[in-house]
Amino acid sequence: MFDHLTQKLQSVFRRLASKGVLSEADVESALHEVRLALLEADVHFQVVVDFIARAGERAVGAEVLRSLTPAQQVVKIVQEELIHLLGEPGRLNLAGPGPQGVMLVGLQGSGKTTTAAKLALYLRQQGQRPLLVATDTRRPAAIQQLEVLGGQIGIAVHSEGSDRAPVEIARHAVERARQGSYTAVILDTQGRLHIDAELMGELAEMKAVLGTPQVLLVADAMTGQDAVNLAQEFQRRVGLSGLILTKMDGDARGGAALSIRQVSGVPILFLGTGEKPSALEVFHPERLASRILGMGDVLSLIEKAEEAFDQEEARRAAEKIAQASFDLEDFLAQLQQVKRMGPLSQLVEMVPGLSSLAGQLPAGASDAQLSRVEAMLRSMTPQERRQPDIIGGSRKRRIARGSGTSVQEVNQLLAQFKQVQKMMKQLQAGRLGDIPSMFR
Repeated sequence: MFDHLTQKLQSVFRRLASKGVLSEADVESALHEVRLALLEADVHFQVVVDFIARAGERAVGAEVLRSLTPAQQVVKIVQEELIHLLGEPGRLNLAGPGPQGVMLVGLQGSGKTTTAAKLALYLRQQGQRPLLVATDTRRPAAIQQLEVLGGQIGIAVHSEGSDRAPVEIARHAVERARQGSYTAVILDTQGRLHIDAELMGELAEMKAVLGTPQVLLVADAMTGQDAVNLAQEFQRRVGLSGLILTKMDGDARGGAALSIRQVSGVPILFLGTGEKPSALEVFHPERLASRILGMGDVLSLIEKAEEAFDQEEARRAAEKIAQASFDLEDFLAQLQQVKRMGPLSQLVEMVPGLSSLAGQLPAGASDAQLSRVEAMLRSMTPQERRQPDIIGGSRKRRIARGSGTSVQEVNQLLAQFKQVQKMMKQLQAGRLGDIPSMFR
């Protein structure tokens, strides 16, 4: 979502770095370009004005002009001001006797139903016992969708069909949660194409049923400034505890994400970064600011790896690498774990120095290539994966047919793996020490 803004800002900073010593005019010119980049990214005009005023006051002064590394100081100031702009993150407060209520509100198409399942999975990982509640009776497909999602992640769903009033469904769900020792009740509420009195009245009644619930606005980050206006209106008429911005993996300009906290005064709690139930990130302003500036986000990358990778499997793989016995069977297992971390374009953005490559990748191209490699590996027999040397011409043709690829691609995969095995044998010779020891 921030690819265009990232490229613009990196271009500005590269020009500053090439100058060495900066004049006041250099800094002002750079800030003018930053201002244009933010406006092009659809950041709210007043937010941009305030941002540049704060950054300019710090940048055109002794803090930068007398610094030994003036260009780096400018980048540091812009980063700190971005973090200030994004604001302190909100956090779910589910303290107190259960069950605690969480209401997801928003317009139709914002992703409330999918987000409800993601949030339930997140809470379960935090030690909670959530109950999903389907109260979107205007859209019968939403009830079925939530039941399917709940089944996929193994979380109970309370639904009563589309004939019941949403307020009654909520009341019954709270009673079921009390009797079933659930710690959290997550309501997927009805949406509209626009805000109206009927919607607000219904939400107020449901809020009363839950007592003092956390009311989270699910806003589509791709709607631009409309998301900001939506947050202001819901805050005024219902009262919000926080925001969840969805579709942060989209190709919109992303200005709403930078504006919404400053304009609405409502903290951001989570970012939706894909369709998978696990594609919900806790919002960290400093990490998002680093990504926007192309500095990567190593902490989030580590967290994704810890969630996706089986530690015992990783230890075994490391030992096999050290012994030069790593085969295509092991490679397939590692490939599957990498895919669980999410789209490669998102992972590349998190690696310092590589974030600029993300915008150059055709949409889904790298992930499609991984899928082709996986298809080739799965078209091999277990014996072929363990002993790639037995794969001759007829086997290659069979693998290519089974995976929908070409013999040339199969040859390329096998050749690359032989190079990897050669490197592993060099490692075994002791050039890089005892690899498995780091996993003990």
